[in-house]
Amino acid sequence: MTETVNTADLRALLQQTGVPEVLERLDRELVGLAPVKGRIHEIAAYLVVDKLRRELGLEATRPVLHMAFTGNPGTGKTTVAMRMATILNRLGYIRRDHLVVASRDDLVGQYIGHTAPKTKEVLKRAMGGVLFIDEAYSLYRAENERDYGQETIEILLQVMENQREDLVVILAGYEDKMEQFFTLNPGMRSRIAHHIRFPDYTEEELIAIGKLMITEQNYYLDGPAQEAFAEYVRCRKRLPNFANARSIRNAIDRFKLRQAKRLFEQAGQVSTDDLRRIAEEDIRASEVFRDCAKLEETGGDHAP
Repeated sequence: MTETVNTADLRALLQQTGVPEVLERLDRELVGLAPVKGRIHEIAAYLVVDKLRRELGLEATRPVLHMAFTGNPGTGKTTVAMRMATILNRLGYIRRDHLVVASRDDLVGQYIGHTAPKTKEVLKRAMGGVLFIDEAYSLYRAENERDYGQETIEILLQVMENQREDLVVILAGYEDKMEQFFTLNPGMRSRIAHHIRFPDYTEEELIAIGKLMITEQNYYLDGPAQEAFAEYVRCRKRLPNFANARSIRNAIDRFKLRQAKRLFEQAGQVSTDDLRRIAEEDIRASEVFRDCAKLEETGGDHAP
């Protein structure tokens, strides 16, 4: 007697959930980050197959989905978390395509009895979706015995274990500080299934990101401005407090301000091209060039 073999249509499931479109959108939105995109594709593939297994009666425990995103600021961690929330929702692992972003100030109180209500309120808002905790390492301050962050961590540990079918937690922060955090809180490390490292962008990737942002806002860089922008990126990357794509976004906002001031002072007739064009002078006016020149004079370098 031939045993009946159940089958499922993987192509139909992909079309039904739209997961490939979410992954394609992520690839379009984020320049570079090939290792990150690779891990997200792997996780998505695993979850699709897990869903198929369940549909065919191959029951198993629900996969642990809590994650840790480590890397410097401005490397796309929040954007990836948003897309992950969409993937998890479309595959039925969370009820809502919903991301709540929180930091220590949102979770930890300043006096006795204040922390638990604050933490539980944030968890209530995030329930059914994804809770993204930025700079998660700041929840634990070993140097302060009276700090209330440990209470938040204890509540999170309980929820991550007992309500993992209704909430996914993503912890984010600098790689070295997050490693120290997990070392001091092994219970938290044991609840994290996926550790994803976000590398810094290269100069070429930052230039591409900047041009993409400018195009999306219906501006463009003329020829000399493109050269100035490339030089700007090289300089800014060497200076303190550099935050990858976040610094580039802030810089573009200042270019636009200078362009507006230039047009305002010129007055007269203004064309559509004038309104769209970022000129070299709008970029060269930045103090970044002067700071970079000073750095070269002193022989210093603050590159991360």
